Amino acid sequence: MIPAFPVYIFDVDGTLTDSAVDICPSVAQVLEKYQLPPQSYEFLRSYIGLHLEALFHDLDAGLTKERCDAMIADYRTIYHAREHSQTRVFEGIPEMLQGLPGRKSTATTKGTPATKIILQKFGLIHHFEHVQGTDGFPAKPEPDVILKTVELFGVSPADCLFIGDAPADMEAGKRAGVKVCAVSYGYGNHDEMRTFQPDYWINAPIELIPR
Repeated sequence: MIPAFPVYIFDVDGTLTDSAVDICPSVAQVLEKYQLPPQSYEFLRSYIGLHLEALFHDLDAGLTKERCDAMIADYRTIYHAREHSQTRVFEGIPEMLQGLPGRKSTATTKGTPATKIILQKFGLIHHFEHVQGTDGFPAKPEPDVILKTVELFGVSPADCLFIGDAPADMEAGKRAGVKVCAVSYGYGNHDEMRTFQPDYWINAPIELIPR
């Protein structure tokens, strides 16, 4: 059983929302436009949670900053045009957020404005006291996006539980000094996640609620 925490911080893609169905095709369009080799859905999904520049640099060894910036801008245009039409909230997320005590925030690689749009679209935003995305600072696995909420809420990292689905989430949480909960229903490689020794695992959102 997972104890109650004063603060819960959530990753979004792969933890709250099943969004790979909009993200991966958008990335595939960018790869095609820039004449990079096509990649499988599973391969592209494995990068969700990391900044896009990590994927683009892995696929293009000679990638310049200017070309990378252009690719990211094109991705955002394509992705936003899809209006999250295929994205869904994972089963049990609304009930979990409703039943979970404590203050709630997010820690996602998306920017804050884009994150607010998604949470609003799917009727989740009222559960969150704060929405934090990656705004002009290093993305996960750096701990910055988690520490922003810790600082804003004026709490100790030990008071916080970070919930995520990817190895980058596990590493960021450990580096931030918060407790970490891994979700098994998301996109991350479980073996890689285990190397960071998350404090808790859940197979379904409802398991997060203290009993």
